[in-house]
Amino acid sequence: MTTMTEASVREFKMPDVGEGLTEAEILKWYVQPGDTVTDGQVVCEVETAKAAVELPIPYDGVVRELHFPEGTTVDVGMSIIAVDVSGGSAPATAPAQVPAPAQATAPALAAAPAPAQAPAPARPAEAEAKTEGGSGRQPVLVGYGVATTSTKRRPRKSPVAPAELNGHGSAPAVKERPLAKPPVRKLAKDLGVDLATVVPSGPDGIITRDDVHAAAAPAQAAPPQTAPEQVPAAQPASPATAPAAVAASYDSTRETRIPVKGVRKATAQAMVGSAFTAPHVTEFVTVDVTRTMKLVEELKQDKDMQGLRVNPLLLVAKALLVAIKRNPDVNASWDEAAQEIVVKHYVNLGIAAATPRGLIVPNIKDAHAKTLPRLAESLGELVSTAREGKTSPAAMQGGTVTITNVGVFGVDTGTPILNPGESAILAVGAIKLQPWVHKGKVKPRQVTTLALSFDHRLVDGELGSKVLADVAAILEQPKRLITWG
Repeated sequence: MTTMTEASVREFKMPDVGEGLTEAEILKWYVQPGDTVTDGQVVCEVETAKAAVELPIPYDGVVRELHFPEGTTVDVGMSIIAVDVSGGSAPATAPAQVPAPAQATAPALAAAPAPAQAPAPARPAEAEAKTEGGSGRQPVLVGYGVATTSTKRRPRKSPVAPAELNGHGSAPAVKERPLAKPPVRKLAKDLGVDLATVVPSGPDGIITRDDVHAAAAPAQAAPPQTAPEQVPAAQPASPATAPAAVAASYDSTRETRIPVKGVRKATAQAMVGSAFTAPHVTEFVTVDVTRTMKLVEELKQDKDMQGLRVNPLLLVAKALLVAIKRNPDVNASWDEAAQEIVVKHYVNLGIAAATPRGLIVPNIKDAHAKTLPRLAESLGELVSTAREGKTSPAAMQGGTVTITNVGVFGVDTGTPILNPGESAILAVGAIKLQPWVHKGKVKPRQVTTLALSFDHRLVDGELGSKVLADVAAILEQPKRLITWG
């Protein structure tokens, strides 16, 4: 019978795909145990705190084991998939030896054969990652690099990680923690249900909401027997007992709890940190953009702009870049540790984009150096990539100033919160036909409201007002793009 030695098994570890991220959630597996994989083949999709990223495997072989099921959050540096690289086909006994992704619970891992659970100590160090001078490549995404120091494994809060059980020969002495997602744990706590007493029905031995409700049903039926003095639910409650009855009739089935993780968690943390760190000031201006809207229509017919995304946001972006050129001190950041203001001599223009995973702000690198056609091209690529959910973590790093276009939702304006590390953010409201005094007469004109939020530690009222006034002036008379730009 063909057997696989531990030396032939390669462990692919969760890479750092976003400059210092510590964990990622496995969204989807594209392979299963027994499948053949080739160097560069995408094996899974993960979601970090910044974006969803596909992970390619860095070698050829046969999938031996998937260490974690979909939906599991895994620390960077932990092995997520084992691949047999011996060159032979999968053994006839592979289904029995290779646990499916669902077998990620502690009992299943503890009962598995020891060789299959401890590949890491048996393989040489160079098998984990080839050096730059070797013939292979690092087991990480191209463009993201690898950590410069070794990754230290942190204690897990649950026994889901196989690495915690590998090589010990027996299960940990501590009591096993039931497998359940945070919303289910919260539900159990609210209903007073001990998860250790619940029989799981979900995949991988995971306790579901229905399991908790089923376990809570007998407990909820017990009070009438043990406490006859309580008023039955079917009877009218007296005023004295009404508050207790309301608390006991809490119905969690009419609520939906959504775990805060990935992009939404990172966004929430960043916004709270920004709001309570940088003193925000927001100024507003309402401007007639009729000429800008006419220019948009003319540019759509221009042969140099054919096939490019031409819209009001493009001219707003160009107007902001010109305003920054005229007022360069606004393009800066505050270094708290060094107590310095860092003025940037480049503009990485962020564009806020709403995606199914939450708000992200990719940026156009060196936007200040782009011509209008190139800026339109970059803006189109940024929006398309964000809508497809393919924005890379690198595309969201290093922004200096941001634009958020709330007008697409029909909103007049808002008070945007700064992106951490930036000094200004411009909100663009809806463009509407309104009565406006033009050349001494009230006429219908295309009007919008702009709002500029800035960090008052490094941008005072004069500088902020100049930037906002310049943007408004350009949008009112777009020919200033030529004379000022």
